[in-house]
Amino acid sequence: MRDFTFYCPTEIIFGEKAEEKAGAAAVKHGGTRILLVYGGQSAVQSGLLERVEQSLMLAGLAVKKLGGVQPNPTLSFARKGVQEALSFQADLILAVGGGSVIDTAKAIAIGAANAPTDIWDYWLGEKTVERALPVGCILTIAASGSEMSDSAVLTDDSHKDKRGLNTPWNRPRFALMNPALACTLSSKQIACGVTDILMHTLDRYFTPMQGNELTDALAEALMRTVIHYGQKAVQTPDDCQAQSEIMWAGSLSHNNLTGLGAEKEFAVHQLGHELSGRFGVTHAESLSAVWNAWASYVYKEDPARFARYACNVLRLETVTDIDSAAREAIAVTVRFFASLGMPTNLRELLGRQLNFSELYELADKCSRGGTRTISKLKPLGKEDILRIYTAANQ
Repeated sequence: MRDFTFYCPTEIIFGEKAEEKAGAAAVKHGGTRILLVYGGQSAVQSGLLERVEQSLMLAGLAVKKLGGVQPNPTLSFARKGVQEALSFQADLILAVGGGSVIDTAKAIAIGAANAPTDIWDYWLGEKTVERALPVGCILTIAASGSEMSDSAVLTDDSHKDKRGLNTPWNRPRFALMNPALACTLSSKQIACGVTDILMHTLDRYFTPMQGNELTDALAEALMRTVIHYGQKAVQTPDDCQAQSEIMWAGSLSHNNLTGLGAEKEFAVHQLGHELSGRFGVTHAESLSAVWNAWASYVYKEDPARFARYACNVLRLETVTDIDSAAREAIAVTVRFFASLGMPTNLRELLGRQLNFSELYELADKCSRGGTRTISKLKPLGKEDILRIYTAANQ
C-alpha cells in the first residue's frame, strides 16, 4: 500500500425505515434548529418529507423547509439557502434527496458558517474552508455518493461554470439510507445512478499508481457488484435487494475508499462537467458520453491496467494479449452503458453533433484557457482535450 490519509466520519444508519430516525440523529449531532432542504414534489407526494419532519418535531427540534433544488444544483439557489439558514439561525442542514440536494446542503452549510463571504469564493479556490455547519442527509437515490464524500459540485448558472469543491468540511455527519426509498425511481434515474457510481470508481482505478493491491481489489469488487446489480435494478426497479447493493456501493464508491494511496484521476468527470455546465445535461449522461473517447485516447499509456480491469471486473476470458484485452474492456464497458440506455457519444447525448467552435469552447473551459492539464494516467492539455471531445462527437 502507498501512503494515504483517510478521514470519513459519517455515521451510516442503513435499512428499513431509516428515515424515521432523523430526529434522534439530528439531536445526537448537535442540531436544535434544522433547515430541511429538498428538491421537487416527489418527497412531498410520497409522504417522505412529512415523516422526516414529524421525526424532527417529535425530537423537539425547530424546522424550516426549503424546497426547489434542481439537478445540476445552482449557485443562485445555494446562495438563497444561505440567507434562509442565517435568518432561521439554523445549526444543522438536513438534505432529503440525492446528490444535487446534498451538495446544495453542503454549500449552504459552508456559506452560513462563513457569512458574509460568498460561497463561490470557495468553489473558485480563492478561499479555504475552515468551518461549516453540520450536515445530515436522507438518501433517496443511489448515485452521487455525496452522502459520504468530501466533495460538492455547484454550477454558476449566470456563467454556465460548473465547479467541484473537495474539503473534509463537506463530509456529512450522518446519512440515513433506506433502500426501499429508491424502489419507486424510474429505470432512467436508476441507470444514471448506476453510471455515476461506476464512474466514481473507474475514475479512481485508472491512475498510474502501482502497488495498492487491497485498494484495487476493493475497487474491482465494487465495480463487479455495480455492473451485476445495476442491470437488475434498471430492469426491475422494485428489486430491493438490488437497490440495497447499489445504494451501499454508491456510498463506498465516492468516500475515497476505492482510491486510497492513489491520486484522484477524475478526468472523465472534468470532461463531463463542461458538458453539463454548458448544456444542462444530466451529470451521469455526460460521463457515459465521453468515457469511450477518453479511454480510447489514453489506454496505451497503461494497457496492462485496462487488461486487469478486463480480467478482474468484466471477467473476459477470450482475449489473448494485453492490447486486445484493453480494447475489448473499453468496448464491453461502452456496451454496458448502452444496455442501460445511456448515451455513449455526444450525438446521442445532445441529439446533434457539435460544431468546431463549440468543441473548442468546451476544451478551452476544461483546460482553464490552456492553463491546466487534467488526468494523471496521461496528462491532457487543451489540444488533447479537444481531440477527446472531437472523438466523442463522431
